[in-house]
Amino acid sequence: MARVKGALNTRKKHKKILKLAKGFRGAESKQYRTANQAVMRSMQNAYVGRKRRKRDFRRLWIARISAAAKLNGMNYSTFMDGIKKAGIEMNRKMLSEIAIADPAAFSELVDKAKSAR
Repeated sequence: MARVKGALNTRKKHKKILKLAKGFRGAESKQYRTANQAVMRSMQNAYVGRKRRKRDFRRLWIARISAAAKLNGMNYSTFMDGIKKAGIEMNRKMLSEIAIADPAAFSELVDKAKSAR
């Protein structure tokens, strides 16, 4: 049986990692070993970031709703409780968009929440 050398596969593996490390600073984009460490770390951070983005957006929406509710004389938790009791099923993303784009409509929602409580 013929001897198989690993140069071709090794080169492919190294090129793949170095391509992923393109744009990194210093040796992290030039040397395989440091590039491999940097790419592994960046992949972990990207995975975590995809989960984190969902939390961050929810926090943003809640902050916007809270600010708009306070302008209308109500705090966030009582507003959300009133909305639920009024039977208005609207998610936080849409409520925050309404709070930004149409303050008059949001104040109507606040009035409905107040009357439902």
